[in-house]
Amino acid sequence: MFDGFAELQVKTDEATIFTRVGGSGPPLLLLHGYPQTHAIWHKIAPALAEHFTVVAADLRGYGDSSKPASDERHEPYSKRAMARDQVAVMRHFGFERFMLAGHDRGGRVAHRLTLDHPEAVERVAVLDIVPTHKLFATVNKAVASGYYHWFFLIQGNGLPEHLIGADPEFYLNVKMGLWSGDGFRFADEAWAEYLRCFSDPAMIHASCEDYRAAASIDLEHDEADMDRKIDCPLLVLWGERGLVEKEYDVLETWRERAADVRGSALPCGHYLPEEAPDATLEQMLGFFTG
Repeated sequence: MFDGFAELQVKTDEATIFTRVGGSGPPLLLLHGYPQTHAIWHKIAPALAEHFTVVAADLRGYGDSSKPASDERHEPYSKRAMARDQVAVMRHFGFERFMLAGHDRGGRVAHRLTLDHPEAVERVAVLDIVPTHKLFATVNKAVASGYYHWFFLIQGNGLPEHLIGADPEFYLNVKMGLWSGDGFRFADEAWAEYLRCFSDPAMIHASCEDYRAAASIDLEHDEADMDRKIDCPLLVLWGERGLVEKEYDVLETWRERAADVRGSALPCGHYLPEEAPDATLEQMLGFFTG
């Protein structure tokens, strides 16, 4: 995977972020979601690198990035803190302004990054999410059932860490199987990476902290910014077989949070860059080169 890409650990003031960097041209930062790593981009990153300098990063707490200690407010795993990491990463490579795409949790980091650092983002794409605040405000039976992990992972006293840690491979198989399209199989190399990284108790704990932050400090930050909108162009892509498609008018939901929104559903489940790489690549290339 990622032939021709360099591997670099970038030290910021708060964390060490693992990156793969390849290609040349305008800078494009790719962020992954739960419970994955930057490897989600392995099918499309080489093609993107023909047009851009691609930086595929592991979020703090995930993959081979560091797992900082948390606190009672979960601030070290707020999307604000994660966004600071990624701005620092791009500055490390000499990029003060860049394009940005985030899947799942990475999309939430991208949303916060674009609000906190609007001068840094030229265009942004979010994959298979609605805004965090919107989701919590509209929970119904279908959302609570489909996204049960949002409420499981935020439990305290080490409960989710202990239960997941007892058999991480079983958890990954069930979780990722539920979200992907019928019959889809992840590439062996990518799956091995997900399992290697998620077998680390420190990543299990950090990913729980990510969700605990989403249900607490992230909502505080979102509520303080309800009158603000993303002011750069926003591409929204989502899987037509997933919960986002079933429960939300996705484009209209994002138009509440951004001024210039376009996008569409793709023929897949949750993992767009792996399940529908050609369609995802086409949409991203059209948007980021337009």
